[in-house]
Amino acid sequence: MTDAPLTPRDADDAEAAEYVLGVQSLAERTASAARVKRDPEFAAMVADWENRFEGLNDGFDEAPAPNLLPAIEARLFPKPAKSPSRSGLWRWVSGAVFATAVVLLGLATLVPPKPALVAVLATADARLAYEVRHFGGELQITRVAGVPAVAGRVHELWLIAPGAAPISLGLLDRAELVVDYPRPPEGWTLAVSIEPAGGSPIGSPTGPVILAVEVGAET
Repeated sequence: MTDAPLTPRDADDAEAAEYVLGVQSLAERTASAARVKRDPEFAAMVADWENRFEGLNDGFDEAPAPNLLPAIEARLFPKPAKSPSRSGLWRWVSGAVFATAVVLLGLATLVPPKPALVAVLATADARLAYEVRHFGGELQITRVAGVPAVAGRVHELWLIAPGAAPISLGLLDRAELVVDYPRPPEGWTLAVSIEPAGGSPIGSPTGPVILAVEVGAET
């Protein structure tokens, strides 16, 4: 079975439908567009098909065509990179200097300060010596030379204000003694005596004073 050939009117009607649907080749569409202008009967067929297909678009909103011109111009004519202004460069330099200062300050706070030397109590031959340092409301007394007292005896540290009785700061039976006490003023005296084990029984030196130094005096 073969299809019956289209009549000239059927062929024109099919061409009008293809033109409205936009399925023709460029050459065919150009020829149909020219025919619409010169052939009123063909133009009427095109209008009829446009009316038929018009309802197919009722369920769709019109979508605006994308504006591609800015993107095309940006690719064809890229803007040169802006050189940093003086103000921007100055802000960058200032920020870098500030960041460096913060880092240095942080490093400085990580390094613990060294306790301040208050006095050194030492014999003339330096065979026995104690360093007294102050740090954070404490006195740190460290034996830097010599040995502790013999068995049954102990070195005891005294603080003597001008015109006042001695005050015991503790026993030096170990290499280091830490006492909660403020920094002694200049002119006060630090002294070490030899006492019985457990310290002086009367609250003042009972044995020989073997070391003494005035705070603030050269050692």
